[in-house]
Amino acid sequence: MQKRPIIAIDGPAGAGKSTASALLARHLGFAHISTGQLYRAVALAALQHQIAFADDAGLGRLIDAMAIDVRIADGHQQTLVNGNDVSEKLNTAEIGQAASAVSARIIVREKLLDIQRRVGQNGGVVLDGRDIGTVVFPDADIKFFLTASAETRAKRRQQQLVAENQDSPPLAMLTEMIRARDDADQNRTVAPLAQAPDAYLIESESLSLEQVVEKMLSLIRREGQTL
Repeated sequence: MQKRPIIAIDGPAGAGKSTASALLARHLGFAHISTGQLYRAVALAALQHQIAFADDAGLGRLIDAMAIDVRIADGHQQTLVNGNDVSEKLNTAEIGQAASAVSARIIVREKLLDIQRRVGQNGGVVLDGRDIGTVVFPDADIKFFLTASAETRAKRRQQQLVAENQDSPPLAMLTEMIRARDDADQNRTVAPLAQAPDAYLIESESLSLEQVVEKMLSLIRREGQTL
C-alpha cells in the first residue's frame, strides 16, 4: 500500500500555520502535528527548572531527562512531557518568546529532530513549524510557506489570546515582539526560518482561514497527490 503524503507547512510566528494546518488535516483525514509545541514544551521546562536559554549543557541534560511525545485525541494534538499533558500551558506570549530562544540552540534542535521525524514518518500527516520543509522533512510530498505582515499577525495573535482568556500585551508591543521573533528565527545559525525552494508561498494577508485552506487543497489536487 502506498504511504499517504507528508505535508509540510512553514512560516513565521502568527501566520496562522497551526490553525490552517489543523483545518487542512481535518479536510484530508490526516493527523496534525504542530512541531512548535515541542519547542514550547522545552522552553516551559527550562523556565520551571531555571535553566538559562544559552546553557547548552543544561538544556541537553533537561531534554535527556524529559520524555516528550505527541498524542492525537479527538483530532487535537496533545503534547506530553513525562506522561503529563502540558498543552494548555504552552500558548502564552512568554512561552512563545522563550521557545524562540531555546529553538536557536543547536543542541535543542538536534535532540528534537528525531522526535519530529518519528511522529511524521508514516505519512498521512500535516506538520507545521519553521523548518519542516527545509530540515525535518526536506522530501515532504508537498510544502507550503504561509506568511502575512507583522501587523496582521500581531492582531491575529491578540485576538487568539483574548479568545483564550489570556492576558495580551498592547498591540504595538505585540507587533514588536513578532518582529523580534522573526529576526531571531530568520538569523539563527541552525535551521533558520526560510521558504523551501519547492514550497508554495501563500500570502494570507487578505485571505480568510477557509480561503487559505481551500487554496492549499487546490494546490494539492493540482499536484495529483494520492490522499
